[in-house]
Amino acid sequence: MKEFARLDRLPPYTFAVVNEIKMEARRAGEDIIDLGMGNPDLGTPDHVVAKLIEASQKPHNHRYSASRGITKLREAISDWYKRRFDVAVDPESEVIVTIGVKEGMSHLVLVTIRPGDVVFTPNPTYPIHPYSAIIAGGDVRGIPVGPDADFFENLMHATQQTWPRPKLLILSYPHNPTTEVVDLDFFQKVVDFAKENNIMLIHDFSYADLVFDEYEAPSMLQAKGAKDVGVEFFSLSKSYNMPGWRVGFCVGNRETVGALQRIKSYLDYGIFQPIQIAAIIALNGPQDCVQQVRDTYKSRRDTLITGLNRVGWDVNPPKGTMFVWAKIPDQYVDMGSVEFSKFMILKGGVAVSPGRGFGEYGDEYVRFALIENNMRINQAIRGIRKIME
Repeated sequence: MKEFARLDRLPPYTFAVVNEIKMEARRAGEDIIDLGMGNPDLGTPDHVVAKLIEASQKPHNHRYSASRGITKLREAISDWYKRRFDVAVDPESEVIVTIGVKEGMSHLVLVTIRPGDVVFTPNPTYPIHPYSAIIAGGDVRGIPVGPDADFFENLMHATQQTWPRPKLLILSYPHNPTTEVVDLDFFQKVVDFAKENNIMLIHDFSYADLVFDEYEAPSMLQAKGAKDVGVEFFSLSKSYNMPGWRVGFCVGNRETVGALQRIKSYLDYGIFQPIQIAAIIALNGPQDCVQQVRDTYKSRRDTLITGLNRVGWDVNPPKGTMFVWAKIPDQYVDMGSVEFSKFMILKGGVAVSPGRGFGEYGDEYVRFALIENNMRINQAIRGIRKIME
């Protein structure tokens, strides 16, 4: 038997258990409404698709590209940051294009830490945040986040109790899965703390545009001194409905961006150039498509929250992301999130993500993804009503 040492450190994939139950039900002819995986169901804007088609018809765009991204896309990213957040980033030294956030973050963590280095991540959180460190040989410590957690108190306690001292802190706001949001003062405190304790920061800003109820998500780079200690990742997957296109980028501290650029030069030739050209159009073109995406998710959020509350499952509306993070009803909380998610499929015909898949502190919750239209969401509520009765 071959041994794969890095894979040996990865736990079984929790979501696979629930997915198998879902697929078995569908094979048996059941209509399962899937609110599990956060896979956007809307189409990419027409003007972006049109640019891809145009660019792909030019043979010179079929050659190898640049692993750090073409110049005009890096310039578009720099301009986007200036327009959106009044943050100046140098497209030559402080911007790099990545093949989605997961690729960029995993390779950055790989080049940043050594085996045994301590990495702090939120718990619960998106799986690549801790697993990127585990794959790189790091030791991960989860900092509890969520409605009942004081992040800074937990962060300070963890730092005082950890030896060797943490080298890296990974954050993500608006937060997947808990939907927590923060203000700029939060990031200033994080940056100041990182400087005082010589900790590198990585902020996953994938849900920057999916915000509601007049909330606006700040960039970590708006905090004074942020570029001294950190970088920020963004993805076009959610804002522009481009998940399968795999376009992301990392901006901020030039030494960190340079390290990512160097390791990527060994590993890839960048994104297919017509996709990069289309991404320029997404960032520089009309932004009403982003508002339409936001409005769609808000409508779905409101439909789901209203329905859940109507059948007796009390959940507050989130101010960000494309998810709803719901505490398991009291009568079922002892089941744990995995068994309750199975129960929801079998009894209610609705698939959700078990909170345990995002970390042990998520086991009293399930995550709904707003990836079905309002009619299907209302159908899901009718199934959930059976559970609540």
